[in-house]
Amino acid sequence: METRGIEDMFDFRRFPKDTVALLLLLIYCPVGICLMLIRIFIGVHVFLVSSAIPESFVRRFVVRIMCSVLGMHVRQRNPRSRDKNTKLYVCNHVTEFDHNIINLLTPFNTPQLEGSTGFMCWARGFMEIHSASGREAIEESLQRYCSTEGVPPLLIFPEEDTTNGRVGLLKFSSWPFSLTDSIQPLALRVSRPLLSLSTVESSWLTDLLWTFFAPFTVYHVSWLPTVSRQDGESAQEFANKVQELLAIELGLVSTKITKADKAEHIKRKRHSAPQTSTRATPGSIGLGFMAQSLGPDDHRITRMVQQVKDVLPHVPTNVITRDLAQTNCVDTTITNLLEHKDEGSADATGTSAFGASSIGSFPSGSSPSLKPAAKNFGRSPADRHLSLQQRKEKLYKYARRRYIEKHGLGLEEGH
Repeated sequence: METRGIEDMFDFRRFPKDTVALLLLLIYCPVGICLMLIRIFIGVHVFLVSSAIPESFVRRFVVRIMCSVLGMHVRQRNPRSRDKNTKLYVCNHVTEFDHNIINLLTPFNTPQLEGSTGFMCWARGFMEIHSASGREAIEESLQRYCSTEGVPPLLIFPEEDTTNGRVGLLKFSSWPFSLTDSIQPLALRVSRPLLSLSTVESSWLTDLLWTFFAPFTVYHVSWLPTVSRQDGESAQEFANKVQELLAIELGLVSTKITKADKAEHIKRKRHSAPQTSTRATPGSIGLGFMAQSLGPDDHRITRMVQQVKDVLPHVPTNVITRDLAQTNCVDTTITNLLEHKDEGSADATGTSAFGASSIGSFPSGSSPSLKPAAKNFGRSPADRHLSLQQRKEKLYKYARRRYIEKHGLGLEEGH
């Protein structure tokens, strides 16, 4: 699965990097704390009012005004495009409160697919379903709901997880598009000054407190025309079509990155820091030991280490692991090891420590001539550099030929 650009789709820090913005945030901090305390008090009243008043236009109007006092403003575009006959809305997912804000515009139900149940599920505005019964049973239950007359429509987030809303959309899951043949997409943009909307490891309660702290948060909802499923079109094709429409409307990229890819990236990022900071001596870690000690999410790194090891068997495993932790790319790591960017470690023979250890470890009969281009230590820096460059070229050709032979690829002419 292609995951390039996944780092830019989520925020890993709450505060801005810009010095001026950070200074403004520090100046605003006392005001923000006072706002947060006042808004917590008001927020309790908003919850009580929304719970006491039955679902109606009056309730939505009153709660919308009170939410504006909490700093949560909602604006909509093309409200006349809203289809009152549709049974399913789909929307991109930016914050944990998207369904609460959109519910200020129109009535609907959002099923709680995972997470807390009971009172907390109801208090957060979700429709509780029996998720323990399995995904197929949930889909059947929601299909029956959509075919029932007189019930509010459903709002589902097919991304199944949040992004920062600035770069791209997660790949849409196909199951919501099998519930009905006609859906209406909603495009959601969320903006806030000084602070990120959310971070990858923050809880909904933490995000709520930061929302009260921030001066304001604006939700822009755009109603797109209803989209129908064509004859012979699969649920995934239908999902991809709607995802592309929303991406165009929002000016974002339609990616194939899934919720699982996001979780894997977060875990890998969480564990990469201690791995890169650990200093290990050559030969202290073996691939067998790594496969046993690492968690299931790190087996991908182990496979990448083995791929590099197949091409460069003479390089210590811990050296490969450290480089992969930085590059996350087999080709880049192989290039780095062949070119060994740290040329300052070259010894007095004109050969780096890496190059010297590699000569004796090539399989017999398969290694090209890897003797230094100059038999003696070069008198000038230019001579020593030339010897090193020639050795690099030979190492690269050998590694490339070994890789082609191992994977059964045809040799190209001239190589």
